[in-house]
Amino acid sequence: MKLAMIGLGRMGGNMAHRLVQQGHEVVAFDRDLAAVAQAAKNGATGVAGLAEIPSVLPSPAIYWIMLPAGEITDLVMREVAGLASPGDIIIDGGNSFWKHDLARAAWLKERDLTLIDVGVSGGVWGLERGYCMMIGGDDGAVKHIDPILQALAPGFGDIPRTKRPKSDAAWQAEMSYVHCGPAGSGHFVKMVHNGIEYGMMQAYAEGFDILKQRAKEDLPEEMRFDLNLSDISEVWRRGSVISSWLLDLIAIALADDQSLSKYSGRVADSGEGRWTIDAAIEEAVPVDVLAAALFARFRSRVEFSYADQLLSAMRFGFGGHVEMPQ
Repeated sequence: MKLAMIGLGRMGGNMAHRLVQQGHEVVAFDRDLAAVAQAAKNGATGVAGLAEIPSVLPSPAIYWIMLPAGEITDLVMREVAGLASPGDIIIDGGNSFWKHDLARAAWLKERDLTLIDVGVSGGVWGLERGYCMMIGGDDGAVKHIDPILQALAPGFGDIPRTKRPKSDAAWQAEMSYVHCGPAGSGHFVKMVHNGIEYGMMQAYAEGFDILKQRAKEDLPEEMRFDLNLSDISEVWRRGSVISSWLLDLIAIALADDQSLSKYSGRVADSGEGRWTIDAAIEEAVPVDVLAAALFARFRSRVEFSYADQLLSAMRFGFGGHVEMPQ
């Protein structure tokens, strides 16, 4: 298939590259001309402006917007909508707030355009590993872009298959993408995914902080252990019940430097954690762990701990996220 990828940052650039590798044609645009040049080097067709895109796409045209949530996505989506033709499909693959998708879908529908929201997880590793995707939008439009989704997804891999009812949705989920429901549902599911991520990261961070502090001099000498955190993370990721990709990233960070000296511990939050708590309040669902994990990030900007340094290391490991400035 042929599509436009608009936004060639850490995620968009790699997604465009992966699609080209899988045999799709990508028209690439970014305000950063160096990013466009890199996409062209990787096999995409680079363009200097959005206005150049419609004439080179088949109908219905597919515009995948991969930009930060908020104003920039709104501005670009409106510009794309002004260039698009009736029946075209506009995909928002950023971490947009799901309620914004409801308004955008309605606004685009008035212009006979279709919005698909895709929550994407995979970070800077996605080019190699593929992307886990949670999708919201019209059933026909989502089916139309299925070849693109298959190309971006990791595929079945070597993970043992779960015994579950046979259906299209079943095998798609096993390939690591799922059509969740109407517009907004994809980003809603991705929002909760990231809220859970906060809690898991906080649990790892606090646990390793306990291990590290066992060597403190104010403890009785016979109760002190100078533990090798790198080795512990490595043994835990090999067959332990708490093994995960996050633990893999911890092992990588600790193998490089157990003191995590290049991380200040000022941990940012990108919005989804707050939105998840808001949703829980609307639904009267208790989320003690997720709320505590979010508040711990707020606290890290006032005073930080080794746990916060490890949180920063994990965020950099999976997404290339930099710390908040001092």
